[in-house]
Amino acid sequence: MAPQKDKLMLYVQLKKALYSMLEAALLFWKLLSDTLAGWGFTINPYNQCMANKIINCKQCTIVWHVDDLKISHVKKNVIDGIIKCLNKKFGKESPLTTTSGKVLKYLGLTLDYTKNGKVKISMYEYIKKLIEGAPEDMLGTAKMPASGHLFMISPDCEKLPKKTVQMLHHIVAKLLYLCRRTRQDIQTSIAFQLPMTTTRSWGR
Repeated sequence: MAPQKDKLMLYVQLKKALYSMLEAALLFWKLLSDTLAGWGFTINPYNQCMANKIINCKQCTIVWHVDDLKISHVKKNVIDGIIKCLNKKFGKESPLTTTSGKVLKYLGLTLDYTKNGKVKISMYEYIKKLIEGAPEDMLGTAKMPASGHLFMISPDCEKLPKKTVQMLHHIVAKLLYLCRRTRQDIQTSIAFQLPMTTTRSWGR
């Protein structure tokens, strides 16, 4: 047997946090939280990605996921002022991208505020893109979120090819995001798929 060659390991020290790394998300959360607290906002103790402040006798609420923020207040000029401050703090290299209106796109969700006192949350576009990117053997319709053989396991089945497993993990992750927001009816099916994706064959 030929001797194995030593693998070359390269270590580097970063001057800034690397985008998409967990530590980078944590560092940005701390920076944003401290910034908002410095502006007089109070971080919600139950959801620390939410901050509130009373401005002009009305509550202003900011919620965020990593670096995607949603700001709400009854007065548009208050929101514009906060965005201006955020741009001054975080938009030095490139201006922040913003959208406003009664219908908003946020993290795959469509938030519809067109009816006073109500909000309609949907993910139709998210689902459409998910279906369009799915393999052909997943196309079709079903009356129920899960089939009758959902919990049937074959311990002797062959493992899926690595490429298929990666595709399956990708789809299940997207469905997991979906079922926690607007399609709670598919939670059982998706939760069962999570630990099983590498151990059994899978189809519609």
